[in-house]
Amino acid sequence: MFVFVCAGCGAELTTPLSQVSLPVHARQKYGNGAQLPVLMGSGTFAVDPDPWGGPWRMWGENDPGEAGARGIYAPVYALSDSTPGASVIAPGDIRGTRLIPEKRGGACCGLDGADGPNMACAACDLPVATRVDDCSLWQAVRLSSDAVHRVPVDGFPAAALSWAELAEKGEKTPLFEPIATWGGRLGSNHYWSWSPQWEAAAGHALAHLLAASQGQPVQVPGGLIADVFQRALDALLPAGTPTRRAVLAGPGRPAPDASVDILLVPVHPQTGQTWTPAGPAASAYPVPLPLGVWLWLVSPQPYLPFPASGRIPHDVLRDDPLPLLPNSLFRADWGTFQHTLVRLPAVRSPWLRTILENLSQGTPADLF
Repeated sequence: MFVFVCAGCGAELTTPLSQVSLPVHARQKYGNGAQLPVLMGSGTFAVDPDPWGGPWRMWGENDPGEAGARGIYAPVYALSDSTPGASVIAPGDIRGTRLIPEKRGGACCGLDGADGPNMACAACDLPVATRVDDCSLWQAVRLSSDAVHRVPVDGFPAAALSWAELAEKGEKTPLFEPIATWGGRLGSNHYWSWSPQWEAAAGHALAHLLAASQGQPVQVPGGLIADVFQRALDALLPAGTPTRRAVLAGPGRPAPDASVDILLVPVHPQTGQTWTPAGPAASAYPVPLPLGVWLWLVSPQPYLPFPASGRIPHDVLRDDPLPLLPNSLFRADWGTFQHTLVRLPAVRSPWLRTILENLSQGTPADLF
């Protein structure tokens, strides 16, 4: 367990926190005017290894080789020059700070962090963090790595669960959810949509699937997995008989055989480690999925309720109106896809660089 303290005066700035993996949707910008919830669970923090926010430099302003040294292998619009390694926490876990009013940024409904750190230590006024809660952004506080220190404290840290425990007790991420909107003249509202977390997870995984394809057609399992990935894979990769096969693998699943080329596997939510198989499939390319998404793919929930006799159990849907399903095909999140793909060394391959360049010139609305 740790608390974060001000580097200027040593004042405590957070409650005791335990470290977990950074969610894959941490940098997602979703929709227009959507009111997204808090990114991090209470009592946890995650370290973002990449810089975030301004100041920015356009791609052409960078020295040759600098982007590669930062782990970026394809052109992006601009590179952040902020300090990397921010610790991301839930807004409710911050203590001893005040907002800096003049650092509101260009937000329309909240704070977006565009002007840099917008929270100062209440004791010494050192800018220490950036609060983000604008529409279409996940709510979080980002503690600047050069303005705070992490101090161990007594406590009972949560031991990392085993893969077997996660498979049995892990929480699934629903495929659909109501999206709240900021109040306007008619007040607040909501609509049912594909889960933003699913769209970000799909963008992250799709980048890995393309890298794993080696430029050849890929076949994923039918059903929900095909609904999420197959349409994009067919559109971006050459047509023809699939020569590379992907399967769902992980704890409690049948061991994949040696003929499998790609594995869709879970990521440990506490350690960030990707599940790896033993045996003949150990050399297959692992495509990471957030645990909650992976669990839903392993055991999808039915879309419709079923009738029950007698008293209705607590886990059976009542006869309330069913939520409306999305009125569009599933689309991966473009920003997460691009952020992931440019950081994979495989993007230096001419065929994959061409795919990225074509998408960057005009993102297909039916894929992203």
